[in-house]
Amino acid sequence: MSRVSAARLHTRSQLAPVRGASRRRDARAFWAFVGPMALGVVVFVLVPIVWGLWLSLSAAQATITPTGFVGLANYSTILQNKSFRGSLIMIATFALLIVPLTIGFSLLLALLIDAVPRGKGFFRTVIFIPTACSYVVASAIWKISLFNGLPSGFANTVFRWFGLDPVVWVGGKAPAAVWVVLVTVRLWLQSGFYMILFTAGLQEIPQELYEASRVDGVRNRLQELRYITLPLLRNTTVAIMMLCLIGAFQAFDEFYNILLLGGQSAVADSLPPLVYLYQVAFGSQNYGLGSAGAFILTAIIIVFTLLQGKLFGVSREER
Repeated sequence: MSRVSAARLHTRSQLAPVRGASRRRDARAFWAFVGPMALGVVVFVLVPIVWGLWLSLSAAQATITPTGFVGLANYSTILQNKSFRGSLIMIATFALLIVPLTIGFSLLLALLIDAVPRGKGFFRTVIFIPTACSYVVASAIWKISLFNGLPSGFANTVFRWFGLDPVVWVGGKAPAAVWVVLVTVRLWLQSGFYMILFTAGLQEIPQELYEASRVDGVRNRLQELRYITLPLLRNTTVAIMMLCLIGAFQAFDEFYNILLLGGQSAVADSLPPLVYLYQVAFGSQNYGLGSAGAFILTAIIIVFTLLQGKLFGVSREER
């Protein structure tokens, strides 16, 4: 063996303990940062999911400890329940209303702010602030102040300006009126967040494309919007549509605070799934039936998300 090879072996033998100690320090540092989060995911996410699945397959009346395995009986029972089916129809109606309105309104806000020559940061901050507001607080403001049904309420005051009669928005004889309250409160709360996403998408569009389009004959903003902005915002729009749809199916706070605490127990003789399952699980204390309904709702959200991804997808040309 040459002297060079012997020197290399000697150096490697000296560096091996140092490298081992360095790897152990890196491993300890890694688990010091990741360990608490991983433990939280296991304790507060994975364990409840597994336990909820077991409850959905068991008899669990007035106890979170399963008293007997019943298989798919809970799923069959809740699917045959008229109120649960009505809640699914109701939340689908809510999604059909809130998703396109949120996308359109958020995109409009992003386009308007993008066209402002100065103060863009100020306007973005002002519009984004409602996102930090609690759904419970916003629902109380909408129910007590803006749409309280009194002649002096904000909405009815505006109605009087146009010679219209006051409307009892919540708990009245016109169930359709409460949809205005439910949709507008969520629209106000979440439009600022999705406006920021659209703004980020607008900033990714090269300005050279607009300059080239003017050379090719595009003369106004509407044509730029149709041929450049909207096509290049396709991926952002699909992502926002997916987030809005999932959020709509998970709606709870505004329905619970406006409907149940507002004197109107239902819209079209039903409640949204999460509110209905809350009553089943914590009102009737049938945790097995409530867990089964929760997993059915989860499956529906997954199916809708996959279908949306299949139908619209993400354009590879834009990535």
